[in-house]
Amino acid sequence: MIQVHVSIHNLSAERFWEADKPLPPVQISTNLNLVGINKRGEDMLEVPFVFTINYTPTVAQISVKGKAHVKGPEDELKKIHDAYTEKKPPPPMIVQSISNVAFIESILITRTLNIPPPIPLPQIPPVKEGKPPEPTYRA
Repeated sequence: MIQVHVSIHNLSAERFWEADKPLPPVQISTNLNLVGINKRGEDMLEVPFVFTINYTPTVAQISVKGKAHVKGPEDELKKIHDAYTEKKPPPPMIVQSISNVAFIESILITRTLNIPPPIPLPQIPPVKEGKPPEPTYRA
């Protein structure tokens, strides 16, 4: 069974928008870049990564850098490393583990900077006045 341990080495965040000006509607883009997959002994792989969040208009920018250590059976780790050397995408389990940790850390930072988080907030539809809609099924 594969185990992924993610550690963050560098966290950088900057708010460019003036604090006294209201924030405009923003477009948020995220990018996860796995820099490589390196062997660290027989039973571990090291996956350095950079996770960035950009806001349009330029309200803020966040960067999270770190490494994921992947442990597991030697044959599975060899498959993952061989797939990387053949330019195939990494296993979703590794990407998901890294993105989960990076997203959570970045959400905490957005709260400190008082900027919108990089996740869509739930939208509550407005209540419509009038008669209720006709049922689509009648027994």
